[in-house]
Amino acid sequence: MIIRTIFLIFFTYNLTLAKDFTVASYNVENFFDLKYDKTEYKEFIPNTKSNWNKTTYTTKLKHIIKVINDLNKDIVALQEVESKQAFDELAKNLPQYKYSIFKKYKTSSIGLAILSKYEISDYELIDVKHSKVNRPILKVTLNIDNHKFIVFNNHWPSKRKEENQRVLYAQAIEEYIKNLNEDVDYVILGDLNSNYNEFETFKYSKLNNTYDLTGINDVLNTSIKGKFISKNEILKYNKKVHYNLWLELNYNQRFSYKFRGENETPDNIVLPKALFDDKNISYVNDSFQVFKPEYLIKNGRIFRWEMKNNIHQNRGYSDHLPILATFTTEKVKKQIPIKADLISELYSKTNISFPILLSNINLVYKTDNVAIIKQKNDRAIFVYKDVSKLKYDKNYTIKINQTKRFNGLLEINDFQILDEKEDKLDKKSLFLDASKYDILEYKFQNEMINNISGIIQNNYLNYIFKNEKRKIRVYVKNKELLPKNGQKITIINAHLGFYKSKPQIILYKKSDYKYVD
Repeated sequence: MIIRTIFLIFFTYNLTLAKDFTVASYNVENFFDLKYDKTEYKEFIPNTKSNWNKTTYTTKLKHIIKVINDLNKDIVALQEVESKQAFDELAKNLPQYKYSIFKKYKTSSIGLAILSKYEISDYELIDVKHSKVNRPILKVTLNIDNHKFIVFNNHWPSKRKEENQRVLYAQAIEEYIKNLNEDVDYVILGDLNSNYNEFETFKYSKLNNTYDLTGINDVLNTSIKGKFISKNEILKYNKKVHYNLWLELNYNQRFSYKFRGENETPDNIVLPKALFDDKNISYVNDSFQVFKPEYLIKNGRIFRWEMKNNIHQNRGYSDHLPILATFTTEKVKKQIPIKADLISELYSKTNISFPILLSNINLVYKTDNVAIIKQKNDRAIFVYKDVSKLKYDKNYTIKINQTKRFNGLLEINDFQILDEKEDKLDKKSLFLDASKYDILEYKFQNEMINNISGIIQNNYLNYIFKNEKRKIRVYVKNKELLPKNGQKITIINAHLGFYKSKPQIILYKKSDYKYVD
């Protein structure tokens, strides 16, 4: 009787245990079978000169299995699987996933799939009207400890198509979720072929045929009026808005794909308010990750499935890295928003709630509508617009209302001066001595630098740092300011910028440098 009582207590206790589970998304890059269906891409027609055959198929299959096994997550959403035949063979080799589903249209080349350790109670294909890409959105409902959890698995049109095609997919989701109750827990994930910050650079894109409207930011409302939705403020909004998990990572870690060497985030996990309301299922703060073991990286690049002259080389994995996030049925402790008092925290923290106060601020450099400000013994930051009120002989306390990144460069674009006092500090003492510090390091973004000389060659400054030859791009907005090719110069004042993660010296005036013999 005692043993039975203990068992009942233990069993009851286990029923009340909270459940953590992790969801991953992985674009496997063109996993085709060996059956000719006439919908294949040319290079995947089996047993032709492209070398897509049993050997290469088997290698590709084994590599996908390895990645998913090493991921070891509870729910895995897949993109770019050709057929049920290919998916069934994959699922057969992953017996830990008791539940699975694959769907595509008959005329599509590739489809969408879900592997799950939890019951799939329902699914639906969401049609995207008027799209030139014949792919649906796969909506799957899962049963997580008697809680309903919806996954929208997406593969939006690539950037060979203009933005209006991706907007159609975002609108299809928007139309669907507007009928869901506010407390329904769901995730929007997959290869959206859209960067988390698409709106910041999109206006300059040749793909912009939507008058600056983007699917990921403006239709799904991951940003409002140019400001990202933050997880600390998401519950304040009355309308349906979403938080993009890429914002949890430091800027230079935000990538699941590389395009011409540049970091891209086509793969996304986007969350609604319901996953932050501490009911039913909640997001586990700071659990978002990119899965990048050593074998998925080769020579500093993502080790994609390799082809040469349209012939499969029988090696590689995918051109995308998996991304993942953890959720729980337990009540989540609320994160205390960070109250930044150091400029460095604007770079390193991802959950700052604006506005914030910064004290002991000095103007280091100013010209026209831009300025560089800095805290003594801390970092510098770029300020754009309304800088005329900043003076060199003052020390400030300022309120920061908003920051943004422009092609990777962090900038303040909305601030107020709350207090000022006289300050006789030599502003040159706040410059970074380029002879002592490696200015190519990302951590020195937005510093004002001096004490560096070199020769200009094709818009690059070639210089010596600690007996090593180095070079850094020189950028000027007005081409007339660019130093002459082949001439040696000494930098007097230069802004150390970063353009898409690559360092560059920014010169604003001719007086920022001088020619030397």
